[in-house]
Amino acid sequence: MRRTLALSLFAVAALLPGAARAQGNLTVYCSVQEEWCRPMVAAFERATGIRVAMTRKSSGETLTQIRAEASNPRGDVWWGGTGDPHVQAAEENLTEEYRSPRLADLHPWAVRQAEQARFRTVGIYAGALGYSFNQRELERRRIAAPRCWADIARPEFRGEVQVADPNTSGTSYTMLATLVQLMGEEPAFTYLRALHRNVNQYTRSGAAPARAAATGETLVGITFLHDAVAQKVGGAPVTIVAPCEGTGYEIGSMSIIRGARNMENARRFYDWALGAEAQAIAATANSYQLPSNRAAPIPPQAPRFEDVRLIDYDFARWGSAAERTRLLQRWEREVRAAAR
Repeated sequence: MRRTLALSLFAVAALLPGAARAQGNLTVYCSVQEEWCRPMVAAFERATGIRVAMTRKSSGETLTQIRAEASNPRGDVWWGGTGDPHVQAAEENLTEEYRSPRLADLHPWAVRQAEQARFRTVGIYAGALGYSFNQRELERRRIAAPRCWADIARPEFRGEVQVADPNTSGTSYTMLATLVQLMGEEPAFTYLRALHRNVNQYTRSGAAPARAAATGETLVGITFLHDAVAQKVGGAPVTIVAPCEGTGYEIGSMSIIRGARNMENARRFYDWALGAEAQAIAATANSYQLPSNRAAPIPPQAPRFEDVRLIDYDFARWGSAAERTRLLQRWEREVRAAAR
């Protein structure tokens, strides 16, 4: 009788609209902010009944972890973070090829990201690089407002600039590769050494400098513009700058980890995360990137590419293992190790 009752209850539950039943497990490595990671995971669990274990780390840290676990993968999906480390992971055969049926729903820049990586990653959002400064503190110190990359290397910003470490942060590596493409390599490193004198801290997280500028902990924070927008929407007295010389941008990406233990569920998450409904979660989490699904709503606060002077960022070259390693090693030798 008990067995009959249990089977009946299971059958009723199966017929309930939207009923989420246990469908296995999934491990997601998330490289956007925790405030966006959590609702994404919760929404996927509600939609599918799949139990998700989520770890949040910056994109550089996640790439290091996936490399370390290559012989015994513990993660299934790497979601978010700048595209360069995802491209490098693809080149190193750390991720799986997967051609989602939802590729046709995406903007061309997201599809190009997939094609360049032999479909081992895909674009899920995009955002331009720049910086923000604390308007209140700037006025109190009577410093002229910066508008360009050159401005924040001026002596009056000594000890007043915060940026992430490019070894751990995809945001900061994007800045490094952007400046090399914008200025040429030698002038870019001359600039970076000058900027180094003004940097008060190299953070682990790419978004942390935006929060520091918002609170007045630092005067200037170099981040993606959408990270600064999140602070401004929250009421912080910050002014957001797309540098006058031009700037680069990221294509935030998603990859399935090679040898994933939960491959079927990983593909299910991948397809779901490319949907317009899933991408609309970003704005509810105060994340103002441009979504890759053409049908996903663009938050009105999101910085538009047409309003920014963008360089023709070469993702294939600067996301390659050889160039990325070379630039990071040079930055360590000539910038991080330099006297201030």
